[in-house]
Parts: sequence; C-alpha cells; structure tokens
Amino acid sequence: MKVFKFGGASVKDATGVKNLSSIVHQQQGQLIVVVSAMGKTTNLLETLCNAYFHQDPQATAIMKELKNFHLDIVNTLFPLNDSVYKHLEELFTSLENILSSESSLCYDYEYDRIISFGELISTTIISDYLNMEGIENQFIDIRKFLKTDQNYRNANIDLELSEQLCKDAFDFNTSSLFVTQGFIAGTRTNQTTTLGREGSDYTAALLANLLNAEDVTIWKDVPGVMNADPKEYENAQVISRMSYKEAIELSHFGAKVIHPKTIKPIQNKQIPLYVKSFLHPEYKGTVIQEIDEHLTLPPIYINKENQCLLTLTPRDFSFIAEEKLSHIFAVLAKYKLKLNLMQNSAISFSFCVDGNSAVFNEFLDQLREEFEVRYNQNVKLITIRHYNEDIIREIIGDTPSLVEQRSRTTAQFVLRNHASQ
Repeated sequence: MKVFKFGGASVKDATGVKNLSSIVHQQQGQLIVVVSAMGKTTNLLETLCNAYFHQDPQATAIMKELKNFHLDIVNTLFPLNDSVYKHLEELFTSLENILSSESSLCYDYEYDRIISFGELISTTIISDYLNMEGIENQFIDIRKFLKTDQNYRNANIDLELSEQLCKDAFDFNTSSLFVTQGFIAGTRTNQTTTLGREGSDYTAALLANLLNAEDVTIWKDVPGVMNADPKEYENAQVISRMSYKEAIELSHFGAKVIHPKTIKPIQNKQIPLYVKSFLHPEYKGTVIQEIDEHLTLPPIYINKENQCLLTLTPRDFSFIAEEKLSHIFAVLAKYKLKLNLMQNSAISFSFCVDGNSAVFNEFLDQLREEFEVRYNQNVKLITIRHYNEDIIREIIGDTPSLVEQRSRTTAQFVLRNHASQ
C-alpha cells in the first residue's frame, strides 16, 4: 500500500484535478490519496473566519467568493446534472449555518471548524471526479478516524485510538483506492481539529505509519527537494537523496517543501518518502530515507521573510537565567509561536518569530509585564546548511546582520529589510 499526498498548488484548478487523476490512474495496487484545500482556499477561509469572529459583514462576500472559486472548477470538470453539485451544496450550507450562528469565545475552536471546509470541499470534488472517470474510490472523512486532543489549531494525535479506527476505515478488502483529507482531524467528541498550518504532509505520514505503508509520495510544484527556492536562487538544484535527519533539520529551519512533523512517523517505521513533481511525474525527484553512508550535500539555503526579532531585558535588572527563560518559553507556548532563532547574553534574550501572527500584540503585552521589549519587524532570516566562508560572502556580502549564529553545519543571519522599531 502506498500513500500519495497532493498539496493545494497541485489541485488549484481543473487542470490540476485532471493531472491528479492521470497520476492516480497510472498507479497499480492499493493507494490512499491525501489532498489539501485547493489553491489559496485556506487563506480565504482564514479571512472568512476572522470576519465571522469579529462580526464583519464582509463574511457574506467572502463566502460568495469561496463558492464561485470551487464552482468554476466543478463547472469545467462535470456535467451540470452531476451529483457533485448536491454534495457541494450540502457542504456550503453547513458552513453558512456556522456563519449565521453566534461564535464561541474560543477563536481557535472556530478556526478549526471553518478552515476544515477547504479540505472537505477539495476531496469531495476529487473523489467524485475520479469516480466519474471510472477510477473507483471510497471517500473517507478523516475526522472520524484520526483522533486528537482539544489543542485546536495544533492538535496532538491519539495514536493508539487512531490506529485502531484507521485500520477499520481503510479496509482494502472493500476498495483499493481511498480519498481523504490532509490537515484536519477530530476529537473523541467529534469536534473538528487541525494539525498545524500546512499539516497535510503530516496526515500522509501518520496514515503511512498507522497502516504500514510501503512508501509515501508528496507531489509538489517543484521537481524534488531543492537546495534553494528556485524563485530566489537561479542555480537551485534537486537533491536526489537525503537522510531523515537532514530532512528534519531543513523543515525545522523553515524549508517549505516538507512539514516539520512529517518525518518522525515515517522514520520510526523506516518508510521512504518521495518528493516528486506533479507536472513531471516521470522525474525521479528526491527520496528521503535512512542513509548509513556519509552524503556530501551542496549548501542549502532557506529564507524566511517577514520575521520579527525581539530582544528582552528583565525589568528587575536580574540576569537571564533559567527562571526567566522558562517564563519566556511559557509565553511563546501559550501563543503557539515557534522560535526560529534564539540567542542570549547575561542580561538579554533575543529571538526570531514569524511576524504575521494575529496574536502578536497580545504576546508583546504579556512579555512587557516582566521585560523591556525592543523589536525589529519585517526582518529576514537566512539559514545556510553545509556552509563555507565563500558561500557566506556570496550570499550575505557586506550586509550588516542584526544577529549572526554559526555551528559546525549551520549558519544563520538576521538581516534588516525595511521598517524597524
């Protein structure tokens, strides 16, 4: 049994859905297809969620845009009398019922309820299209079988319960092909949860682990894992082989190809992960697996834009010791902010977080209760793996860095972009 995962870029339009169908049609044997929301649907649903939560009347217009986007795709793929229209109308009605009700006080709970419709809509369209094309499949609502705690927006999997439920749901005696959602899951009491932004890769890895898959393939709009973003670096190249350890490091530092949680579930069962191009499925792509021998890898560049660099100094003139660090990490955990870089001295602690968080101002207010806070917004974090001095000179040049760190294999630089404070 194999697991295929298709991201939003691969199913952003009718052509993408047809391409997915072609790739799946060529596959022999048992297969689970995990699909993300189409195109930028998740971003649109986030805007819709914010409008709903803050009682913004724009919610109606956003909902209309969401429906039109998907109906345009469906109109291209299906005859007008197809049952897919009824299936979609049921989903749209369910979402509209949420929007017409009073919101709870928990934003993260409402976020997961609303955002999940992106994946539910995309998999409904794809499952129905495959069936229409003669590729028989079974639709699975993963929320019923992948169970989590109530940590909304970044839920933790109940592995024991999920394994039992998934083995019953994905019964290959009844079908050789299943279509299901990435990113979303459900609690024991059937509340919708999500697994962290871009979490569809993680879903594919979890299902591979729980069901003992032969391998996992993530289909992307790039020819494999590359040593740099080809949009930013002209000479970016595909890395044909990579160890689990290296992939974990890259995802930790912000490489966009693989979700950070993806590797561990497949590493634990030694399941190979392939990253391939959905535009050129004949390309070999990248395989990530256990590799015993030493691999010589090229320098790998990871750019994270829109970062915020903060420097904290205790108001009581004390040192940055364990107690202070513990408090800082507790506040970061409370607001679900990930450290992308950190550096401390005797009396200050500096760190980088993503600068686009909706809770950033609340986060700052809480830090200011104990610390003087200085920060630079809209800075860039550049990470170079397997660096040398020539590479650093080529990439960084004479640009002054706000923070610089180096280890044996990794160098990081925080550079000023535009506005700072």
